[in-house]
Amino acid sequence: MAQEDWELGASLDALDDMLYGGYGAAKGNAPVRLRWLNAERSRARLGIGATRAHYLDKLARPDTFNHQHWLGALHALEAGHGPTYFEQICRVMASHPRFTLELA
Repeated sequence: MAQEDWELGASLDALDDMLYGGYGAAKGNAPVRLRWLNAERSRARLGIGATRAHYLDKLARPDTFNHQHWLGALHALEAGHGPTYFEQICRVMASHPRFTLELA
């Protein structure tokens, strides 16, 4: 976010929006390679436990977030077929062909 006067919001939607917008060093149409350092450590820290905590946080605020959606996401995670937060970040990145994510 070099040379930007705002910070990225704490959500995958905000990350997705930023990648569409091409802010900071990613302005323009040139390909961008992002290198995720310590990716395996991040994979562990953003695994099932962190994802469950994220979903429970959403479920604790039904006036703000869609309760049924997050309950379904939690059930899928606990059944072993829902993506972890790490996997969700990787999916967001993969949906933007101009960006290449390198796990290091």
